Amino acid sequence: MTEVLKPTHSPVVRAWVEGWVISRSVPRPVREPWGLRVDVGLPGHVARHVLATPTPEILRHLTRTLTVPGTWLKLCAPVESVAPHLPPGWAVQEPEFMMTAPLVRDAPAAPPGYTLAVTTRSGVTAARLLTAAGEVAARGQFAVAGTTAVVDRVETAAGHRRRGLGTIVMKTIAATAALRGARTGVLVATAQGQALYETLGWRLHTPVTAAVLTPPGDDLPS
Repeated sequence: MTEVLKPTHSPVVRAWVEGWVISRSVPRPVREPWGLRVDVGLPGHVARHVLATPTPEILRHLTRTLTVPGTWLKLCAPVESVAPHLPPGWAVQEPEFMMTAPLVRDAPAAPPGYTLAVTTRSGVTAARLLTAAGEVAARGQFAVAGTTAVVDRVETAAGHRRRGLGTIVMKTIAATAALRGARTGVLVATAQGQALYETLGWRLHTPVTAAVLTPPGDDLPS
């Protein structure tokens, strides 16, 4: 049990969790001996445990003691290094990638046909590109943890993709966060998102493997 009691706590990972809970309006993270716990309290997402250094010993300990379906593990490691240590019932999700970037105050203009709106509420700043009809074509948001802007929920509506709108949103987020004192950005991307963010200067910090405990007999989630 020694390794369970002595994990490595990454400042980048902690900043991501602290900003994520603000972005999602869920309780503050609780420090555990193995990492951070967030009590999300949603159906299918009861809690998440974020581990910066998921050793086999820690994974054995957690998978033996965590028994509530809808409990998530967010493991800062590639899938091939952690999946063999997850027993049946833990459904491994698509690979994710934690990325970081320095922030610059280079705010872009909205492209023709769109209006850029930036609003802040309860510590969360959202950047949205709106059509002339007021529909949201692309959006993203961030919350600041210390000097780190945690970027979250970046998406482009199906009918507006491949027009560079995601790039405009990301640059707006970076510039707005920098103006508010943030120096570094962090996010967790899908494989598809990773390709876009790399073109904008974001770099891989760590692979992330997510796994969720499913109810007995249930099909694995997609």
